[in-house]
Amino acid sequence: MDTQQKLNCIVVDDEPLALELISGYVSRTPTLNLAGKFGSAVEAMTFLKENHVDVAFLDIQMPYLTGIEFTKLLPKEIKVIFTTAYDDFALQSYKTGAVDYLLKPVGYTDFLTALDKAAHMIEAENALKSQSEGGEVPVQLGNEISAGLTSGSKDSILIKSDYKMVQIDMNKILYIESMKDYVKIYVEGENHPIISMISMKTLEDQLPVAKFVRVHRSYFVNMQKIEMIERCRIVIGKAYIPISDSFKDSFYETFSHRAIMI
Repeated sequence: MDTQQKLNCIVVDDEPLALELISGYVSRTPTLNLAGKFGSAVEAMTFLKENHVDVAFLDIQMPYLTGIEFTKLLPKEIKVIFTTAYDDFALQSYKTGAVDYLLKPVGYTDFLTALDKAAHMIEAENALKSQSEGGEVPVQLGNEISAGLTSGSKDSILIKSDYKMVQIDMNKILYIESMKDYVKIYVEGENHPIISMISMKTLEDQLPVAKFVRVHRSYFVNMQKIEMIERCRIVIGKAYIPISDSFKDSFYETFSHRAIMI
């Protein structure tokens, strides 16, 4: 993220202590600007009508209008990070397209990790917007994927990202996340995901089924990189990837088969 351009943030929470904690985190972070803090989503609604906001830190359980309900009224460009004292809302929050889900009391390290995700999403969208305005024609996967380094197999894929062709080792891919018009490919050893304007369907046709499995309409995971499964979420490093109801049965069947084979 360009540190010269701060992200405008709002914090919405009906608990005064939690509101002050997150607001304090925003204020102490050089790349952020605290545009406003509110004790209810209704108050924040009025503010958003006349002010630009990049990131919203939202409590989920609030009177009159919950954080989940509030996201349905927000402009789609605002990145939402939920904060809550309950982990029961994890799957529901992911379905809203939220960037992250933080459990209270929120630590500053977790706060920064979630913020980093939001910042990179904003950077990616701005880059794609600049390409479009500059007349750059997005290249779809297909001809842009190499057949692999070894004859008869696919050891790597070649993807266009940020005006460059990037070759990615299949074995180092952790997971893949869809963000509407583009995907983010998280690679082992890389600090930031590789971003490309391709569809999940096109990518799915190129991934080896023995290694990658779809667990959500927005996620593919590398089976070999799964560290833990808890409460319908897959843990890979610091990432928590939701397993949706639509893919749950096929995932567990595949995972159980691999466990038996191993």
